[in-house]
Formats: sequence, structure tokens, C-alpha cells
Amino acid sequence: MIDKSKYNALLINIENVFQKARDKAFRAINVELINSYWQIGRYIVEYEQQGNIKAEYGKQLLSQLSKDLSLIFGKGFSRTNIVYIRLFYLKYPIGQTLSDQLSWSHYIELLSISDDLERGFYEKQTTIENWSVRELKRQKATGLFQRIALSKDKEEVLRLAKHGHIVRNEADFLRQPYIFEFLGLPENNLFSENELETKLINNLQLFLLELGKGFAFVARQYRITLNNNHYYVDLVFYHYILKCFVLIDLKINKLEHYDIGQMVMYLNYFAKERNSQNDNEPIGMILTRDKDDVLVEYTTASITNKLSISNYQTYLPDKEILQERLRDMMDE
Repeated sequence: MIDKSKYNALLINIENVFQKARDKAFRAINVELINSYWQIGRYIVEYEQQGNIKAEYGKQLLSQLSKDLSLIFGKGFSRTNIVYIRLFYLKYPIGQTLSDQLSWSHYIELLSISDDLERGFYEKQTTIENWSVRELKRQKATGLFQRIALSKDKEEVLRLAKHGHIVRNEADFLRQPYIFEFLGLPENNLFSENELETKLINNLQLFLLELGKGFAFVARQYRITLNNNHYYVDLVFYHYILKCFVLIDLKINKLEHYDIGQMVMYLNYFAKERNSQNDNEPIGMILTRDKDDVLVEYTTASITNKLSISNYQTYLPDKEILQERLRDMMDE
């Protein structure tokens, strides 16, 4: 008679071995595909350069190659893909810089970015955070590069494009603004804070993607009791990279000075009552639809707590405006 527990263990072992082998084979195939496309792109560009082919003849060349290669190999050589293959070599002339962690679909998304700094950022960040193609598309659409870069100086922007976004302190995970287009909430702000909070929890995976790497969900409406009075922190996370609690309050109306004071109270409470010996100082984030920078400056001037105040919006940003702001900053 078959021992059920031992048999199940056998199945799991076989499954693990086969899955690892399949993943390894897939990665190997992907690497060879990427390398072959790069080599084909090089052949096309070298052919064009040697023949001094003009733009109009270049278009004819790509169309002819698409027809002939499709007859020989079938799928994979549409004219659009041939265009990307040629562009692939032009944007990555040094083959050793290619990442074996990115698929051809990832590279197609990256090749659609004309700005080299922006493309470099998304390439590094996709590798660091292991984004799927879908996640990469969303981060591009929300202008993540511009939203992070606008809070940095020129040198930091260049470093950001070269190495990606690595979280070392609380300032590194801040966005301005945060984008919650995935909630499906109206742009006219006709929703309650409870609706906003509920939608964020119901879309926790996308919310964590927007917050950035390192966040782990702890609690919703975390209760703090002082002198028989109850207070509630909207959302509590733990940041496993910075090793600290992150407290988030959501505001749908104009931010007031007492909202900041309330968050300071939460932070002091967590620092004294909830932090363990190995925890760092908690971080507070107030996400609001309407932030008065002057009010924030005067209210937070003497505060020593780690506290940030950022805007959020429930619709995609105008990337042209963000790009223009970044260009102006880089030209200063």
C-alpha cells in the first residue's frame, strides 16, 4: 500500500525539480533569443551603413526582410518586430550590457522610450524589482521616473538613470504625486476617505507596487487608545528594508495643521509603545488631494519626526508636463 504522505513528498520533489529545469530552460531560450535579435539588428545596421542606404530605401529593406524571413521561419519577423530588432541594436550597441532577466517583451516596452535617461531607469528598475511587462507598462504610464527625478538634483537624476532607484532612507520611496488610477475613483473627489481606504486595501497589490519596494501590510484602522480616547491610523505598513513602521493617513479634503499634529502623535506613540529594540524611528506619510506648501513649511518647521506630506491623484498624470518640468530642471 502506498504511504500517502511519502507519496505526496515524492510528487513535490519531482514537481520542484521539473519546475526548476523548465525555468532554467526558459531563461536559456530567452537569453539566446535576445542575443540573436541583437545580432540580427547589428547585421541590418551594418548592411545599411556599408550601402549608405537612405531612409526611404531603408524602409523597403525592412519590409523585404520581413517577407523573406517570415517565409523561412514563420512567426517572429513581422515588419514591426524587424523595426524593433534594428532599434534594439542602435540603442544597445554593446551587447554585454543586455540583461538576461528581461524578456523581448520587456525590451519592446523599453525601446518605445525615446529619452535615454528614462529608458535606463526603467531598465534597471525592472531588473531590481522583477517587474512583469504589465507592471512596467503601468510604471511608464504613471511617469514614475519623472515623479522620482523631480525630487532630486541633476547628479542624482543621472545616478538614478544609471543604477535604478534603490531605497536607502525614507526620502527614497517618496513620490510626488502618488498615482491611484487603478482604483477607478472619480477625478472630481466625490468619494469619502473610507471609500478611498477600502479601494486601496481591495487593490493592495497595485497599491504596494505604487508605494515601492519594501512595504509589508500590517493593519487598517490601527487603534491607539490614550486616556480612554480612541484614535485610528488609516493604514500601517512595515518597511523591511528600512526596518521601521510606516503610518499612512489619507485626506480627501484640504490638509489642515491639526492633521499634521495628529500624525506626530501617532509617530511618537509608535516610537515608544510599538517599536522593538531593532526597529528604527517610524515614518509618517500624509497623502492628501490638496497640500498647501506654505502651511506645511510652517507647521513642520520644528518637527523632528520623520514625516512626509504628498499629493495623490486618482487619474494618470500628464507625462508631457512632468517631462517638461524635468527638462527645465536639467537645463538649469
